[in-house]
Amino acid sequence: MAFNDTRDMTEHPISGIKRLLTFLSSPHPAIQEIGERARAQLLGMVTLILTIMYFAALVLSPETYNDLVALLFIAILAYALSRTLYYRIGIYFFCFSFTAFAYITLFLGTASSYSSAITTSVHVSLVVASLLLSSRGLVALVLFVAAASFTAPLYSQVSIAVGSDFYKDTGVAVSIGVILVGATIFRRFIERKRIDQLNQVNRELENLTTNLEQRVNERTAELENANTQTERRAAQLKAVTELSESIAQLQDLSELFPATTKLISERFGFYHVGIFLVDQDHEYAVLQAANSEGGKQMLERNHRLRLGVGVVGFCAQTGQPRIALDVGADAIFFNNPDLPNTRSEVALPMNSRGNTIGVLDVQSTEAAAFSGEDLQVLTALANQVSIAMENTRLLMETRAALTQVQEVYNEFTRTAWSRTITQAEQSGFRFQTGRIEMLGEALQNPEVVYAVRNGEVRANQTNGSREKRAAIAVPVKLRGEVIGVLHVESNDPHKNWQNDEISLVQAVAERAAFAMENARLFQDARRRAAKERLISEASARISGALNVENILQATAEELERVLGGSEILIQFQSKEQA
Repeated sequence: MAFNDTRDMTEHPISGIKRLLTFLSSPHPAIQEIGERARAQLLGMVTLILTIMYFAALVLSPETYNDLVALLFIAILAYALSRTLYYRIGIYFFCFSFTAFAYITLFLGTASSYSSAITTSVHVSLVVASLLLSSRGLVALVLFVAAASFTAPLYSQVSIAVGSDFYKDTGVAVSIGVILVGATIFRRFIERKRIDQLNQVNRELENLTTNLEQRVNERTAELENANTQTERRAAQLKAVTELSESIAQLQDLSELFPATTKLISERFGFYHVGIFLVDQDHEYAVLQAANSEGGKQMLERNHRLRLGVGVVGFCAQTGQPRIALDVGADAIFFNNPDLPNTRSEVALPMNSRGNTIGVLDVQSTEAAAFSGEDLQVLTALANQVSIAMENTRLLMETRAALTQVQEVYNEFTRTAWSRTITQAEQSGFRFQTGRIEMLGEALQNPEVVYAVRNGEVRANQTNGSREKRAAIAVPVKLRGEVIGVLHVESNDPHKNWQNDEISLVQAVAERAAFAMENARLFQDARRRAAKERLISEASARISGALNVENILQATAEELERVLGGSEILIQFQSKEQA
C-alpha cells in the first residue's frame, strides 16, 4: 500500500507537467485534421521549450544579450502563431528565421566563427524543418542554406578561410539538408503508401459495413415480413377457430350458410363470399347464400351456374380448387354483372364422403389477393363448412327419424292403451275413507276433462265454499300420451293447493304411468308366451301324425282346444272348384 502511494506521489508531478505542456502547446480548436494538429502542436512544443531555454540563458548569460533576444523573439512569435489558424506561417517563419539567424550573425560579425554559426543553428533548424516543413519548403530551405553557405565569404564580417574546413562545414550542412530532404520525401512516400493502404482498408471496411448494413436491412425486412406473415397467419388461424366454433353452434342450414358467408367476409375482409350447392342431377351449382349486395340480388333470382362454366362451375365439376389472380386474364372466368368490382377469385370445393357437394366462392377487389397461405386457410374453412353442413344435415335427419319413431311409438302406445282400456272391466278406482271402490263410469268433472284434453294439471280452489271441495286433476302421461288422470279431492273446505303438493302428485302420476306400462308390457309378454306355447304344442302334435287323416284330426282338435268351443271345418279343394 505504501508502494502504491509512493508511486502515485512520484508520477503525479510528471503527469501534471505533461498535462501543462499539452495544454500550452494545444493547437487551435478549428484545426481538425490529425496531421495538421500534430504539426501545429509540435511547433508549439518546440518553440515553447526554446522560449524557456532562451529566457533562462538570458538570465544566466547577460553578455549574449543581443543574440538571445533575437532568438527569444523568433521563438515567442513562432509559438504565438502555432496557437492560431496561421500555424503554417509560424512554421516557415521559425525555420527560415532560425536558419537565417546564423548567417545574419556572420554578416554582423557577432558569430565566433563560421563553423560554430553553421553547426549551432543551421543543423538544428534543418532537423526541425524536416519535421515541420513540407517537402517543397524543406527543399527551399536547403537551397537557401547552400546558397548562403557558399556565398558566406563574400558578406561575412567574420574571417573565413576558404579551405578544407569551409568546404567541410558547408558540405556537411548541405549534405544534412539533402539527406533530410531525401528522408522526408521517403517518409512522405511511405506515409502516403500507408495512407493509401489505410484508405483502401477503410474503403473495404466501408464497403463491408455498407454490405453488412444492407444485409442487416434485408434481414430485418425479411424478419419483419416473416413476422407480418406469421401474425397474419396466426390471425387467420384464430379466425378459422372462431369461425369453426361459431359454425358448430348453428344447427339449421338456413342459418348456417348466411352466417358463414357473413363471418368469413367480416374476419378476412373479402368483397364477396358465396356458397353454392350441387343439385341432385349434378348439372348446376345453385347459390345458397352470399354476403354482398350483388350476391343478394343473385339469390333473389335463384342464381345457378352450369357445371364447368366459370370458376365455380369448374371447381364443382372437377372437385379441385380454382384460383384466378387476375380475372381479366383467366380463360374460364364468368363475368358476372352483379359483381363488377371483382379482380381476383378463388373457388374451393366442399367435399363430403369423397363427393363434391358444394363450392365456397370468395372474390376480392384486389388483383392477386390470394396467396398460397390464403388458399390453405380458405381450404380449411371450406372443409369446416362441409363438416358443419354434413353434421347439420345428419342432425336434421336424426331429428326427423327420431320424431318419426316417436310418433310411431306414441301411436303404438296409444293403440295399446286404448285396447287395454277397452278390455278393462272398470273405468278406474276410487280411494275414499280407507276403502277402494271401482268406478262404474268415467269422471266428467271440468278439471278431469281439461287434464285429459290438454295434458296439463288443473286445480280447483274452493275459496272457502262448503258446497264445493278443492280438487286437482293431474294427467298420467306416458311418453307424452295421456293414459289416465289422477284426481284428488280435499275434505278441507279452506284447502288451497300449494306448488309442492302439486309437484308431489305429478311425481306420483309419473311413477304410476311407468308402473302401469311395465304391468301392461308384462301382461302382453305373458300372453305372447302362452300363445307361443300353444302354437308349439299344436305344431308338435300335428308333426307327430303319420297320415293325412291323423294330421287333419290333430289339426282340428288343436284348433278347437286353442280357440275354445269353436266349430272346425277342414275341406279339400276339388278340380271343379279350382
